Amino acid sequence: MKEQFKLENQLCFRLYTASRLLTQAYHPLLSEHGLTYPQYLVLMVLWENDAQPVNDIAKRLMLETNTVTPLLKRMESQGILMRGKGSQDARQVIVTLTDKGRNLQNLLADVPMKVGSAVICKSVTPETVPVLFGMLDDIIEKLDSSAKPDEA
Repeated sequence: MKEQFKLENQLCFRLYTASRLLTQAYHPLLSEHGLTYPQYLVLMVLWENDAQPVNDIAKRLMLETNTVTPLLKRMESQGILMRGKGSQDARQVIVTLTDKGRNLQNLLADVPMKVGSAVICKSVTPETVPVLFGMLDDIIEKLDSSAKPDEA
């Protein structure tokens, strides 16, 4: 078998597996509050800056609006956020946290530390995390720019 086709030689497999296992680590911490990992990501975006258009949330999460919209609808039905028309453009949907959504920030305050400590190992230490972030950001930027059609 050619080396390039061996699973252990695939960067994509390592990234996929790490992502899947990391998301799995969040599951017990979030499920006790009735949340999924994608919902937690939406909350983090809104905790940073509440009352945002759906398009901005989708852009921040590097997702399409048609992926984010059903997620927001479920969160609205859970009483975590509200969706309303924009005051300057009625076509724009603005997403705002409810009191329940804001209170979740305090209830989930220990989640980043718990998941972070689960990741720390011999090669990933508090000192090497910024380097790892930089490498992953470079990969994300490269893949994101290559996925976009050339702008002429």
